[in-house]
Order: sequence, then structure tokens, then C-alpha cells
Amino acid sequence: MAKQIDDETMENVCILAKLSLTEEEKEKAKKDMQEMLDYVDKLDELDTSGVEPMSHIFGDQNVFREDVVTNGDNSKEMLANAPKAKEGQYQVPKTIG
Repeated sequence: MAKQIDDETMENVCILAKLSLTEEEKEKAKKDMQEMLDYVDKLDELDTSGVEPMSHIFGDQNVFREDVVTNGDNSKEMLANAPKAKEGQYQVPKTIG
């Protein structure tokens, strides 16, 4: 059986999560946390001796395409749409004082 969530543990969780809970909310949270721990204990009962460890549920390998530039350098065309440009870059208003 999972470790029981006590008031001290709940108080530490509230401090770490910066939560201000009423006593009623703390009791509900303790109950919810206890249910989660009990569920994890239930999962530990499963026999996984014949299950191969995996990082993903699908057997796919790298399905991403190669990172190849296909459109080249369109900086001149992009800068043509800019309201202002200076030295090959967008010119924007100063935003920091």
C-alpha cells in the first residue's frame, strides 16, 4: 500500500506549489493525492516481465525529413515588405527606455 499523505506532507506540497488552501481544500487534495499514489501501487502489481522497454508506443524510427533549405535566401524579397529597413535588417521603433 502507498504511503499515506499526512498533514505535514500536504503542508510541504502547499509551500512548494505556493498554494493557499482552506482546510476543506487541503482534505480534498490529500484524498486526490492518495488516490493517485494508490493507483501507482496498483500499476506496480502488473507483470511486465515479458514486455520490452520502449520510449514510444509506436515502432517508428525517425520520421522527420532531412533539414534541407529549399527556398534559399529570400531576404531581399522579405525586406521589400518591411515598412523600414536599414543595413539589410528590419528597422523597428525602440521599445526599451
